[in-house]
Amino acid sequence: MSRRPAGDAIDVHVGKRVRERRVQLGMSQKILAKSVGVSFQQIQKNERGTNRIGASRMFELSKVLDVPVSFFFDDLPPQPPIKSAIPKKIASENRAAFAPDLMGARETQDLLDAYYAIKAQKLRKRLMTFIRGLHRQKAE
Repeated sequence: MSRRPAGDAIDVHVGKRVRERRVQLGMSQKILAKSVGVSFQQIQKNERGTNRIGASRMFELSKVLDVPVSFFFDDLPPQPPIKSAIPKKIASENRAAFAPDLMGARETQDLLDAYYAIKAQKLRKRLMTFIRGLHRQKAE
């Protein structure tokens, strides 16, 4: 049985994001491991990208580390496009049903934080008018 080579770029990136957040919180690998019910060696392998993190474990990690699951994929280097197996007509008809949760996106939260950090209500209102104008201009 051949060993799988060190994790692919996405596994390594996700593992780095787990480690970054864990360190940011001042949490040890042992504490994180205990919180999600695995050994600290498993957390080490996840953080290095040697072992892929499954969906349910990633969900648990997001709760323990107090971040949305999307956090682990933030700043992911561009990936080559993958040709979809779904016919274009079906994909376009169902696009709205699979739209990302914009309120859970990090970019949305950053934008809201920056917007509400502006204390002058008149300035916020002018900014909103400007943004709506940009949106209308694009639609025309």
